[in-house]
Amino acid sequence: MRRILVILPVLLLLAAALPAQAQNPAPGAYLEAVSGGRVDWEAGVVYATGLGSPPRGMRSAAEAKAMAARAATVVARRNLLEVIKGVQVDSTTTVENFMVVSDTVVNEVSGFLQHSVVRDTVYLSDGSAQVTVAVPLRGDLAGILIPPAKPFAPRATVQPVPAQPASAPVQPEPAPAKPAAPAPPTGLVVDAKGLGARPAMTPRILDQSGKEVFGSALVSREFAIQQGMAGYAKDPAAAAANPRVAGNPLTVKAVAVAGPAGADLVLADADAARVREAEAKAKFLEKCRVMIVLD
Repeated sequence: MRRILVILPVLLLLAAALPAQAQNPAPGAYLEAVSGGRVDWEAGVVYATGLGSPPRGMRSAAEAKAMAARAATVVARRNLLEVIKGVQVDSTTTVENFMVVSDTVVNEVSGFLQHSVVRDTVYLSDGSAQVTVAVPLRGDLAGILIPPAKPFAPRATVQPVPAQPASAPVQPEPAPAKPAAPAPPTGLVVDAKGLGARPAMTPRILDQSGKEVFGSALVSREFAIQQGMAGYAKDPAAAAANPRVAGNPLTVKAVAVAGPAGADLVLADADAARVREAEAKAKFLEKCRVMIVLD
């Protein structure tokens, strides 16, 4: 309970940015429809709806509307829990799998969702109400849902640039002009269309021998929780323009999926080598600058 009270103000601040996304998802955003709700994997937001009717004997229309909205909110939050249970944590585990083995997680998630924000209320002609609630999938909720035992890299640190020793100024000789070096990659776009891949909170990218090109061991837990390990989109153009990778992203095509849920992606060895070479120079993977394109 103490943890929920601490993170509630953060949840409310994050939710303040959700209304526009609730009605107008970003162009090309990847929306996973689930019974009772949906997951916006591009924005990292989970939505659920619920219907409620007022009890009989209400003294006024205003009281009936309020009671219908309250009942619909209860149903929407119950549906929100069901939607979140179906979210893939990785290619082998759903949130529900994790909750089954941990009563603590069940209690924390249930308590967290009781403070989900009402995004929309519609009153219907029969007196009932339809309520939509939303909660960020990233941030504190991700900290609950991603198992603590999952291996992550240590928190990244920035090394200070060593001071250069003072010396007498020397007039340099004119150097021959060199061609401009290509701009370093600003992120990675993996096109997995046509493979039946599914989104997950902690996806992996592999080469054809099964070695990781990108995964939790490469990024810090803090980055994965706050940023999400990857964003998802419906088409390559939308993915390349996403702020997560925008500028000069490296684009590759996945050749297969891996894992029981098909959330891990396999690259041809030549493309895997390109990604590793680019990461060695630009260090974009450790900052979760990855977009994945799905059907």
